[in-house]
Amino acid sequence: MTSVVPASLALATRNSDVLLTVLAETRGHELLRRDGFSAMIGPGLLRVLVLDPEPGPRAIAEMGDLVAAAGERRVTVEDSFGVLDCAPWGLAGRELPVMVRRPGPVAAPASGVREVGTAEQVAVFERVVLDGFPLPGFAPGEAFTPALLDRPEARMRLAERDGEAAGACLSIADGRATGLYWVTTLPEHRSRGVGRALLNAALHGCDVPVTLTATKAGRPLYDSFGFDVVAQARWWSKPTA
Repeated sequence: MTSVVPASLALATRNSDVLLTVLAETRGHELLRRDGFSAMIGPGLLRVLVLDPEPGPRAIAEMGDLVAAAGERRVTVEDSFGVLDCAPWGLAGRELPVMVRRPGPVAAPASGVREVGTAEQVAVFERVVLDGFPLPGFAPGEAFTPALLDRPEARMRLAERDGEAAGACLSIADGRATGLYWVTTLPEHRSRGVGRALLNAALHGCDVPVTLTATKAGRPLYDSFGFDVVAQARWWSKPTA
């Protein structure tokens, strides 16, 4: 029996696949495309994205082989459909809500939020995300490169407070939806409206659904903007000591 995937979840999964493609190509990483999943393989990481709610035995076996061959690489398997059990591969899972917001009005963007437009600003953006999210395991210049400036799908935003970089977020527009990723506020600037300012800027004038995967800390903010949960994704990674 074929699973029926809600339209909103299909939009979110498709956008995540566009993100994976953009990241792989701008970082110079290998990108694999298979029936049922895609994968990005870099010097220090493996990221697998499940694209089918009913991946076949061959796809599951190949995903398992990729994890087994990852060695000391950081491993992430993103399964928005919640269909995989990656524990036999030595991975630990957690659930994160996939959320979608339909187009609607928001407050005007704050003057303290700007789009990233130079290589120097990309470096600041990267530092904010690596430190604030946090996103461990990357050396400066590895996670977000100036090549992102040439990708029409990608828009990086920086929020400033008291003249300092305080927050950041990345959006990916694929024509059907816009995905928000790494909505970040540095610890010393939290609870000061930085995240709200970033969301207002990202959502302002957007005429397509907006998707994201929420952390526990970010969920109340997204609820306040009218995001709805459409699925509980499972994110698998190597257990931490």
